[in-house]
Amino acid sequence: MNIALVGTRGVPAGYGGFETCVEELGRRLVQRGHEVTVYCRDSYYREKPGAYLGMKLVYLPNMKKKSLDTLSHTFLSVIHSLTKNYDLLMVFNAANSPTLLLPRLLGRRIAINTDGLEWKRGKWGPVGRSYYKFAEWLSCKLANRIVTDSIGIRDYYRRRYGVEGAHISYGAYLENSRNPGLLQSLGVSPGNYFLQVTRFEPENNPLLTIQAFRRLQTSKKLVVVGGVPYESSYSRSIAGEADERVILPGYIYDRELLNELWCNCFAYVHGNEVGGTNPALLQTMASGCFTLAIDVPFSHDVLLDAGIYFGKSPEELAAGMQWALHHADELTLFKQKAVQRITAHYSWDHVTDQYEALFRELMADKGNP
Repeated sequence: MNIALVGTRGVPAGYGGFETCVEELGRRLVQRGHEVTVYCRDSYYREKPGAYLGMKLVYLPNMKKKSLDTLSHTFLSVIHSLTKNYDLLMVFNAANSPTLLLPRLLGRRIAINTDGLEWKRGKWGPVGRSYYKFAEWLSCKLANRIVTDSIGIRDYYRRRYGVEGAHISYGAYLENSRNPGLLQSLGVSPGNYFLQVTRFEPENNPLLTIQAFRRLQTSKKLVVVGGVPYESSYSRSIAGEADERVILPGYIYDRELLNELWCNCFAYVHGNEVGGTNPALLQTMASGCFTLAIDVPFSHDVLLDAGIYFGKSPEELAAGMQWALHHADELTLFKQKAVQRITAHYSWDHVTDQYEALFRELMADKGNP
């Protein structure tokens, strides 16, 4: 099959879950004999090779503005795709659904990975939230098949739109610590810090994590990795709340350093409450971390009993952190369960099997709308 992957920043992955999915999925599809083209946002890549891990790369412009970055690039990508002989378009993010009208009218086969419930994110005002709800509905009309990354999101689309999506999660690699000395650059040592890796947005709760941590009497530190592409009052409040025990290194793109942070943390805090299956949570589990997760269905879908849960308040999270400090000798069982979950359900080869089966199904059903 000749497949185009559209709607992300592109590869090599360095920015988020969708990009990692495209890289891991695309490289495996190529290994299985398929042709894969990835559309990349021009402004995100200083070097622009024509291919990467066997995938062909096409670079097109994007408008560097929060509300138009994704949509502007996807629109150009879809128009470009109409000049090529792709068998199908795999589009990421339901927000891109308005760009799919023309290829659908022209009979192109389209699958769309809807992402999470974007309209619940605090960064969007009334207009943005209305747009994302409209885009959800439209994705169900224009795509031949929707893909959801969690059971909770699949159930949401079934209830709200009467559409049965394909449930395909993300994957993760099992990891081990190989060079813990890298942690010295951040002023931490193995087992001596809590960790969170996330974008600095209200629904991910990094501010809540800092507020909870400051309630603890501990010599351990807190490392919160991440930031936002566009500064906000919320991201500024995070810097204002942090004390000398809180380390804010910004985004970290060094995969070796990130791996050491995950593999050597005392405990990981997962605060993302509105997405589906969160790639950072999967990597946390794959790294054998003890995890404190916010008590929402999306967390339970993935973590099950391989961690503990907290309600959305600094007091409840602080209580969970304190429990971990007092029961350090009991955390190994949780870590083992997390690794077992990843091995059984979240390998990238298994994810690719599911996407490949979906694509073959779409091609076999080409004569139907």
